Amino acid sequence: MTQSNLDIKPVTPHLGAEISGIDLRSASDSTLATVQDAFATHSVLFFPDQHLSPDDLLAVTGRFGKVLRVPYVQGMASHPDVIAVLKEADEKRISTFGGTWHSDFSFLPEPPDATLLQASELPAVGGDTIWANQYLAYETLSDGLKRLLDPLLAIHTGWPHGTMGPGPDAAVSRSIKMTRNDASADKEVLHPVVRVHPVTGRKALFINPVYTQRFAEMTAAESKPLLDYLHQYCTRPEFQCRLRWRDGMLVMWDNRATLHLAINDYDGSRRLLYRTTLAGARPQGTR
Repeated sequence: MTQSNLDIKPVTPHLGAEISGIDLRSASDSTLATVQDAFATHSVLFFPDQHLSPDDLLAVTGRFGKVLRVPYVQGMASHPDVIAVLKEADEKRISTFGGTWHSDFSFLPEPPDATLLQASELPAVGGDTIWANQYLAYETLSDGLKRLLDPLLAIHTGWPHGTMGPGPDAAVSRSIKMTRNDASADKEVLHPVVRVHPVTGRKALFINPVYTQRFAEMTAAESKPLLDYLHQYCTRPEFQCRLRWRDGMLVMWDNRATLHLAINDYDGSRRLLYRTTLAGARPQGTR
């Protein structure tokens, strides 16, 4: 399949694009370079009709960078670097994996650059995923607030999985195997509130309501009013794009410039996706 077959259609004016006319398993290096350019432009890419096996998914992920084995979440026994994101039909009135706005594993010293997610089994309706553009979230702030935020650092922790987390009896899917009560998840990691993207050079907000605890050298109480405002602001509808999953759909998103949310509205249906993660580097701030 040649590069000329590629069809790149934006999903919204500022976030997301669907790319058809490509088989990611066999695409040429020049075609993948075009995909990388589209990724820098759109931050979230949807690839229909991929139908990748776990081996295929790992191979495709490796073409974009180094595969990261994430902490605290158990991978497949046969493929430890692949997470089976599963919620069974009988798992009702529970939280779903990724069901709060977040950037994947932002509490790591070197958070992931990107995440890939392959649809396998889907509910007839529901189970959509939403992303929010954090370039726009920053760029549309007032100049005064930008000046305040530019030099700030924030503390991130992996608290949902740490000693201060919800514990083993929390109502989450039994099908996602997590390491609970691991003290290493309580380690505090400092990241810039505004990070500069290493590819595009654009500034993006880099906070989220799951892992960001407070601003550096401030208490949680002092930080809360501004963090609450930013968390609400950075997910405004005009910053978002939304995917209704289709069989065989593969999605890749940029954790450096987006937040995402898995919608938990499909009780009574089985949903299975396979996920891999691309390793990243320490975020760079504006100064």
